[in-house]
Amino acid sequence: MDRGGDGSSIVRCSSRRRFASNLILLETTPVSEANSRFEPFGECSLAELFDRLVEPTLEAAIERWLVEDFGDVGDITTEAFIAPDVEVRAEIRARQEGVVCGLPIVRRIAARAAGGIESEPLAVDGDRVEAGTRVMEFRGPLAVLLPVERTLLNLLGRASGVATQTREFVEAVAGTGVTIVDTRKTTPGLRTIEKYAVRAGGGTLHRIGLYDAVLVKDNHLVGIGPNPGEAIEAAVSAAREQMRPRFIEIEVDRLEQFEEILDLPSGTVDVVLLDNMDLETMRAAVERRDRRRRALLLEASGGVTLDSVREVAETGVDRIAVGAITHSAVQVDFGLDIE
Repeated sequence: MDRGGDGSSIVRCSSRRRFASNLILLETTPVSEANSRFEPFGECSLAELFDRLVEPTLEAAIERWLVEDFGDVGDITTEAFIAPDVEVRAEIRARQEGVVCGLPIVRRIAARAAGGIESEPLAVDGDRVEAGTRVMEFRGPLAVLLPVERTLLNLLGRASGVATQTREFVEAVAGTGVTIVDTRKTTPGLRTIEKYAVRAGGGTLHRIGLYDAVLVKDNHLVGIGPNPGEAIEAAVSAAREQMRPRFIEIEVDRLEQFEEILDLPSGTVDVVLLDNMDLETMRAAVERRDRRRRALLLEASGGVTLDSVREVAETGVDRIAVGAITHSAVQVDFGLDIE
C-alpha cells in the first residue's frame, strides 16, 4: 500500500488483473482519478475489489451462513427423501429485471457444499439482466445442491438488489458529473459484500468502516469545546500524522457552520458533508465554495431519493451519499430450476 502526498493510504491496483480464484467478474473501469484518492480501492477493477475486500472474510462468512441453516444436524428433509446418487443439472434464472451481483459468492458456496457442485457462470457481476435470463449453471448430486439452495439464492438476491438500486441512482444523475457514494448503513455481517455490490452497480465507496477515514459529525462537534475552529485544526493535524486517514470530512447543516470550515487553513478538510440542506442552501454553499476554496469537495446527504437525486446533483455538489442503496435495497428474485 502506498501513501499519498498527505500521508493518506492509497491502494494501488493495475487496471486489469486476473482474479486469483478464476471467478468471472465484470472488469469495470476504476473510478475517476479525482475520486480514487478518497475511495477505498478506488484504482481497482471490480475483480480486484472482490479479491481485496470480500475474499479475506468469505470462507468464515460461508461457514456462518451454512451453520445458520444446517444447525448441528443438516438438511433432514433432503436426507430423508433424496438418494445420494441422484445427479442433476440445474440453473439459476432471474425472475425479474435487475443488475446481477454475487456470482463468485454463489460459486464458492456451491464448491463449499459437501461433495462439491460444479458451477459455470453465464453472466458477470454488473450485467443488467432481464427476467428469464440464465446466470449460473450447476451439475452434481441433488442431495448436495438442495441444502445450499436457499443460502446461495439469498446472497445472490441481496447483492443484486444493492447493485440494482445503486445503478438506478447512478443513471438518475448521468451527465451531471456527480458521484453516488454509499454509507455505513449496511446489513450487519454483509458490509463488504454490499459495498462490493455498490461498485458493481456503478457507485463509489465511502468509508469501509470507522478505521479508514475521518468523518466528524454533529455529535462529535458537541464535545470539542468552545473554540471549534482551533480544536478541529489541532485534531485534524494529529489524525493525519498518527492515523493516516484517506480523507478528512466534516458534517455541517447550516451555512454559518460551513463558513467556519472555509475559514480553516487550506487543506485542513478534504470533504464537507452538507446534511439535510434544502436545494437553495446547497446552491449557496456551492457558490461560496467556488469563490473561496474550489478544491474542497461537497457531499450532499440526508433523505435523498430517486425522485430528488437529480435536483440535488444539479445544485453543483460533487458527491451524493445515499443510504438507501444499501438499507432500502429490495432483493432481486432469482430461482433455481432443476432438470
